[in-house]
Amino acid sequence: MFEIFQKTLPFFGLIGLGWLAARTRFFPQDAAAWLTKFVFFFALSAMLFRFAARLDLPALFDLPFVLAYLVGSVLVWVIGLVVALRRGLRLTDAAMEAQCCITGNTGFLGVPMLVVLLGEAAIGPVLMVLTIDMLVFSTLITLIVHAARSGRLRLHSIVPVLRGIAANPMILSMGAGLVWSTAKMPMPRPFDEFLLLLGSAATPGALFAIGASLATLRIKRLGPSLWLSVAKLVLHPAAVALTALVLFRVDSFAAGVMIAAAALPVAGNVYILAQHFGIAQQRVSTAILISTVASIVTVPAVMLLIQG
Repeated sequence: MFEIFQKTLPFFGLIGLGWLAARTRFFPQDAAAWLTKFVFFFALSAMLFRFAARLDLPALFDLPFVLAYLVGSVLVWVIGLVVALRRGLRLTDAAMEAQCCITGNTGFLGVPMLVVLLGEAAIGPVLMVLTIDMLVFSTLITLIVHAARSGRLRLHSIVPVLRGIAANPMILSMGAGLVWSTAKMPMPRPFDEFLLLLGSAATPGALFAIGASLATLRIKRLGPSLWLSVAKLVLHPAAVALTALVLFRVDSFAAGVMIAAAALPVAGNVYILAQHFGIAQQRVSTAILISTVASIVTVPAVMLLIQG
């Protein structure tokens, strides 16, 4: 346990450094926003393109893997939705809480950390989890909110959602990388080194940006946020482990990567959605803060169980 903790500690140390820099205002919030933009549009995109360009489509898409992650995640999503509805919340608020229960910080934390900790063989499974989260669950919450507010799901409300997903830099970079790989195009050495150099900035930049963004969050609505954090850090990986190892019998290494990805804290993009729609911002932001801090302990524990 201590050895795994030592390996994950530098990643969380970078998050802590970003939090401290923003908390002391040495690193202002507008700087954190621009750093996040640089990582999102440039550094992380370069890393994802380079990863995807070295894969083939079968390595990324494995049906039992996809079904295991989907079924496990949907199960937890439904549990989160039902718990929220039984507390008397509106459907939109309940759906946003359910989103917290299953959407981990795979892009900014999972991709750099899990590939380093588990090796390059983890690239395909991590990218698959990231793709499912963005294509399925981000679309689902957006459609639910639109349908609940308009009374029915309109075609003109679906088109902007699909357009936004297609324009996401992470989707674009992974798609372009897979096209490059499928076409079996050679990777010129200067271009590969350019991508490596730019992509290397993704890990420290993303982790620092996560910490800086946490400095603006305050702990409010503690009870519901604690439940959402427990659901994300414990219930989600447990459900995914059940479906992957028992129900669909996914390859043990790929299942381990999937479970580790499911154990990641609540993603910051859930808060972006909550702000955009004006739904449950306090609960979501507090869940992000609590789950990120708690994951310093829970992620190494899950990694230990995976290795076992």
